[in-house]
Amino acid sequence: MSQFTRIEVATLMKETGLVPLFYHPDVELGKKILKACYDGGARLIEFTARGDFAHEVFAELNKFVIKELPEMAVGVGSITDAAAASLYMQMGANFIVTPSLREDIALVCNRRKVLWSPGCGSLTEINRAEELGCEIIKLFPGANYGPSFVKAIRGPQPWTNVMPTGGVTLEESNLKGWFNSGVTCVGMGSNLISKSVLENKDYSGLEQTVRETLTLIKKIRN
Repeated sequence: MSQFTRIEVATLMKETGLVPLFYHPDVELGKKILKACYDGGARLIEFTARGDFAHEVFAELNKFVIKELPEMAVGVGSITDAAAASLYMQMGANFIVTPSLREDIALVCNRRKVLWSPGCGSLTEINRAEELGCEIIKLFPGANYGPSFVKAIRGPQPWTNVMPTGGVTLEESNLKGWFNSGVTCVGMGSNLISKSVLENKDYSGLEQTVRETLTLIKKIRN
C-alpha cells in the first residue's frame, strides 16, 4: 500500500519541482542512489521498471525507503498496462508513470487513489487524461515539444499541470526555459543520475548535483 496519497504526491511534485529517474538491477547500489538523492533534498524518485525482475528490485528498495527515508515518495515509471500498475501498487508504489495514455491504468490507479502521470503528446490526449482524473501530465518525449508547447497549451488551459521528461538538462538556460513556460516540475534521468555516477559510484557527487539543481529551480521560480 502506498505511503502517500495522490494529492500529497502532486503537492511534493509542485513544491520541489524535480523528479529524478533511475533504474539499476543492483539493489544495494539503488539504495545508495536513493539515499544520495534524499540527502540532496529530493523527496520523490521514479524507479523506471525496464529490466527483468525489476519488480523484485523495487520491492526491496521501497522497503528500504519506508524504513530509512520516510519523507520520500517512490513511484514507478515505464508502466505499460494495468496489470503491471497493480503489481507495483501492491508493493507500495506511490505514483505510476506511463510512456503513453492508457485508460486501463487510469482506472486501477484511481481505484486506489494513487497518482498516475501518463505520457501525452497532444492537447487531445492531455484533455482526455484530465477527464480521467490526471493531476499532472507527463510531456513525453519532452525534447520533441519544448517549452513553447507548454506555454501554448497553458494559454487556454492554465489549470493543466505538466511534467516534461526527456530533453531536460542541468543547464540553467534549459531549466529556465521549462519553468518560465509554466511547467509544474521536471523529470530528469541520465542527465542527473548519469552513467558516470553509476559506474563510479559517485554518490557524494550525485547528492551535490541534486542539491544544486533544487536550489537552481527554486531560484528560477522566484
